[in-house]
Amino acid sequence: MSAHNSHASHGHDDHGHDANEPHSTFSGYMTGFLLSIILTAIPFWLVMAKVISDRPTAVMVLGGFAVIQILVHMFYFLHMNGKVEGGWTLLSTIFTVVFVAIAIAGTLWVMFHMNTNMMPSHTDMPAMEQAAPAAAPKASL
Repeated sequence: MSAHNSHASHGHDDHGHDANEPHSTFSGYMTGFLLSIILTAIPFWLVMAKVISDRPTAVMVLGGFAVIQILVHMFYFLHMNGKVEGGWTLLSTIFTVVFVAIAIAGTLWVMFHMNTNMMPSHTDMPAMEQAAPAAAPKASL
């Protein structure tokens, strides 16, 4: 049995795409590109035209557009879905996102409570009722 036949017997002789590999098309990339442009232009317009005057609302809307754009990039450009590599790529991405969210939330929680519990406020500090000390006499040598 030759090396070529051995190679072919394992199913590697066809260099086509496997059913689990992502299939990229020009129309798929163009759809992702156009969605990316739209998802960038709308928040840019919202900020530059000062459409949303309430800051917390603006942050939530812009954050929503950012999350949607991340999902568009993951689907159209990184080809992440539940079918590729048996779903392990998507599962590892979800795990990473959850882990990062927990780390960020925990860090913010610790920093908030350290600031609240460790930093004295101005009302807790004793009043400085002592007058400035008089000039000390100079020592003579």
